[in-house]
Amino acid sequence: MPQILVDHSADLDFDRAVFAEEVHRAITEVIDTTVPDCKTVFRPAARYVVGDGTTGEAVVLVEIKILAGRSTEQRAELTARVLAVLESSLTVPAAIGVEVTELDRATYRFVHHR
Repeated sequence: MPQILVDHSADLDFDRAVFAEEVHRAITEVIDTTVPDCKTVFRPAARYVVGDGTTGEAVVLVEIKILAGRSTEQRAELTARVLAVLESSLTVPAAIGVEVTELDRATYRFVHHR
């Protein structure tokens, strides 16, 4: 169920497999889910601007979509853990953001298409 969308500067060098593994583990420690249920998509952005464009910072924006019903404390803990993983994964200056959003249980569906 958790969907992790990672928008990042295309030239940013970080180990995506290790990042996903650590994020998936963190998610299972905070909410009731399993690692096989986690799905991460990396979306490199060829063009991006931070501020007035002169800082030279990379960009990483992470959205974690989980089913509704988790407490504010759980969502905040998940945000903090993913932010910590990001900070330990990056070796260059970067503008980073993490957001946990909720999927509506009544309307969200996910299947493994064969």
